[in-house]
Amino acid sequence: MEICPKCGLPKQACVCEQIVKSSQKIQVTTERKKYGKVVTVVSGFDSGIDIKKTAKALKNELACGGTYKGNAIELQGDHTKKVKSLLVRLGFDEESISD
Repeated sequence: MEICPKCGLPKQACVCEQIVKSSQKIQVTTERKKYGKVVTVVSGFDSGIDIKKTAKALKNELACGGTYKGNAIELQGDHTKKVKSLLVRLGFDEESISD
């Protein structure tokens, strides 16, 4: 059984990611890319978050394509109205998400 080096709990019971999720300052914006395409950019993630897993969950829920670059997630299309509620459902603090 693996033990988390930060909190000392077993990996299955690790609370580090929940603690990090509540202290984020996440911004949801839109950008225009080439040919007038709109993408929703979710940025402001700290290093303790699994961005790949978060991006995959958002893409599945919104039924859209997208990617993650550095500490930001890009989703194809304008999803600003839906992203906030999805991030709250994923465990992020509602007050820490700004549009």
